[in-house]
Amino acid sequence: MLRLSGDTIYLRALEPEDLDFLYKLENDTDIWEVSETQTPYSKFVLKQYLENAQLDIYEAKQLRLVICNKDKLVMGFVDLYEFDPKNRKAGLGVVILNNQRRKGIAEEALEILINYCFEILHLHQVYAGVVAGNEASLALFKKLHFIQTGIRKDWIFTSEGYKDEVIFQKLNFKNVF
Repeated sequence: MLRLSGDTIYLRALEPEDLDFLYKLENDTDIWEVSETQTPYSKFVLKQYLENAQLDIYEAKQLRLVICNKDKLVMGFVDLYEFDPKNRKAGLGVVILNNQRRKGIAEEALEILINYCFEILHLHQVYAGVVAGNEASLALFKKLHFIQTGIRKDWIFTSEGYKDEVIFQKLNFKNVF
């Protein structure tokens, strides 16, 4: 557990009692743009998801962890997706509840997750896609020393039309074989 802790937050596995929080977050239309969701999730479907959340990352190819403060208040999630153990890479993402944003939580959570990826999973790289115009997220990944490696033109369709997606990568130079 110590490896998944920071100064003010910690990351933990999903628990059955996270159902209501997961339901609220997954059905928040404000984040659908970045989550590629187009329809609401039922509690039934999310309950099934939670029941399968114990699958190992090598089997599921993804991992979602809950961000909590030291008082055990749930503040958001971090995700590893497209986990590729052969090429030692994974995508990562973070979502923070609206009332908890701009407090440094996403930065600390991603630092913990990146450390987990590099030190425990021995990944060579992590990457993320950020919708162009999301200045807070663009600044966050730059602050965490990610390198912008590309732009996918007209990649995400929104109510305002198509938007570009900025691609960021961070390489782990400690685990080069």
